Amino acid sequence: MRVLFVAGVIAATLWSGAPSHAQPYPAKPVRVLVGFAPGGGIDIVARLYAQRLTDALGQSFIVDNRPGAGGTIATDALAKSPPDGHMLIMVSVTHSINTTLYSKLPYDSVKSFTPVTPVALLADVIAVHPSVPVKSLRELINLAKVKPRDVSYAHAGNGTLMHVGMELFLAMADVKMLAVPYNGAGPSTLAVLGGQVPVLSTSLPPSLPHARAGKLRILAVTTAQRTPLAPEYPTVDEAAGLKGYAAVVWVGLLAPAGTPAAIVNRLNAEVERLQQTRELREQLASQSADPYRATPAGFAELIRNDIAKYGKIVRDTGLKLE
Repeated sequence: MRVLFVAGVIAATLWSGAPSHAQPYPAKPVRVLVGFAPGGGIDIVARLYAQRLTDALGQSFIVDNRPGAGGTIATDALAKSPPDGHMLIMVSVTHSINTTLYSKLPYDSVKSFTPVTPVALLADVIAVHPSVPVKSLRELINLAKVKPRDVSYAHAGNGTLMHVGMELFLAMADVKMLAVPYNGAGPSTLAVLGGQVPVLSTSLPPSLPHARAGKLRILAVTTAQRTPLAPEYPTVDEAAGLKGYAAVVWVGLLAPAGTPAAIVNRLNAEVERLQQTRELREQLASQSADPYRATPAGFAELIRNDIAKYGKIVRDTGLKLE
């Protein structure tokens, strides 16, 4: 009996000293950083997903707005956080643009992060005031060729996709227009509605109601395919024959570099599952956003490709921010 007792004590001791299984993810609330103020498109998309991830994974996903410096303050905070999946960031295509736009960043836009998945796509548009004597994008190009630098366009601010994406269009069309920056899509749209600037490069949501009311004329959407949210409008490729043109606002989740693949893959799979639900699709549609997902490797490729594509335009235009 004594031998059995001792053997049992030894076995219990060995078991208690064995390594415990890793805690299931998430083990505590998850902070989802957003580098912009509350109420904007990225913030709204982040909150839609945060609520559903909270319900699905049993821990709170809390949106943490840290605006400033084009989103780079929040992005730097993520780069310095532990790679355990409990701090993420919802970024947009601006993440790729900032790589060249800023002369020096405190992080590496590729190496400092682990891509999880894009979660949504938002279309931009090229539009004109109804008084402008053009009915198509080809006609706008011809007008700009006849009056180089006499045609101006309003955009939401230097370095935004409304700016860089429009410059990409102008480069591919081989025309010039004068860029007029405003502080956001709202003010730039109002400037064109008021007739102060003839052409507008902006996002779809603030322009669509005005276009359907006859106060703006949308000439094209900047996505590679027509958006189901406004299928009546052609793409830039269709409207102007600029093959391969696309300037899309993607929104997606990043984690710090070194985050375990199991955590990344679980988040990716959960986003895919959520996008199959009618409720989320309808809520994204209400924000003029299409659901979009890719593998972590596919998202990494998207980020790298956009760094190269928009980096060339930023360098060619001489645009820099400190």
